[in-house]
Amino acid sequence: MDIQWYPGHMTKTRRQIQADLKLVDLVAEVIDARIPISSRNPDLDELVGEKPRLMILNRADQADGTMNKVWGDWFRSRGCWVLETNARDGKGVSQFPVVIRSALKDKIAQWKAKGLVGRPVRAMVVGIPNVGKSTFINQVAKKKSAKAGNRPGVTRGKQWVNVDAGLDLLDTPGILWPKFEDETTGMHLAFTGAVKDEIMDLETLACHLMEILGRRYPQALAARYKVEPQSGQPGWELLEACGRKRGFLVSGGEVDTERMARILLEEYRSGKLGCFTLESPEDLEP
Repeated sequence: MDIQWYPGHMTKTRRQIQADLKLVDLVAEVIDARIPISSRNPDLDELVGEKPRLMILNRADQADGTMNKVWGDWFRSRGCWVLETNARDGKGVSQFPVVIRSALKDKIAQWKAKGLVGRPVRAMVVGIPNVGKSTFINQVAKKKSAKAGNRPGVTRGKQWVNVDAGLDLLDTPGILWPKFEDETTGMHLAFTGAVKDEIMDLETLACHLMEILGRRYPQALAARYKVEPQSGQPGWELLEACGRKRGFLVSGGEVDTERMARILLEEYRSGKLGCFTLESPEDLEP
């Protein structure tokens, strides 16, 4: 699976982010807490350089709470500030201005010493398509300021959003990298719906998800589908076993694995299966 996804407007966005960095004091990167590696743009570290960073673990409510802490500690150990949010219902969002001012307290003190009273803090918000960036900005600004949509890359152009008297946000269009570095990244983005289902083979996708859940969260499959995953059991075996338990059979007694694949992905995305984090910092080790 070699997904190429770098339309012209994303190349333009990369240049735009580079040019706009001089206008801001901090960069806030929104990522999906369920897939903290795959939902990051590896270009951003190079682009942002030494600017103060805030990592926003969005959809934290749909991720594993224990792993949210693990990832938070991991990002902090790399000099980033961290905020857990659920932009959909606004949980954690109210802390955003507080965390930003804490991150920039030395700089704010310098401004005051120079007599720059009332100079607003300016933060750039970045993130790949479909991590909930626009929804997050709307929650922070308490109004429909950023255009949000289900289609990847729906945010267009540069938008300044005033949060309060002392904080302005610069919204940027969602930016993705030239191509996925490996198949795993593409798969993980597809699990969460960030890549359209139409361009993926759903059964292959479901087999990979089954394998990860069987390895990391076997108890969830046992509770939901009454199947006890064995150590190292292939995903297609688990998909078939779960489909059989559900009674998804076709003529000849074969399992309708396509139907089971659709059910698995729907139940994973809706949270019916539980709250999972599919990646850990150990996955980054060579």
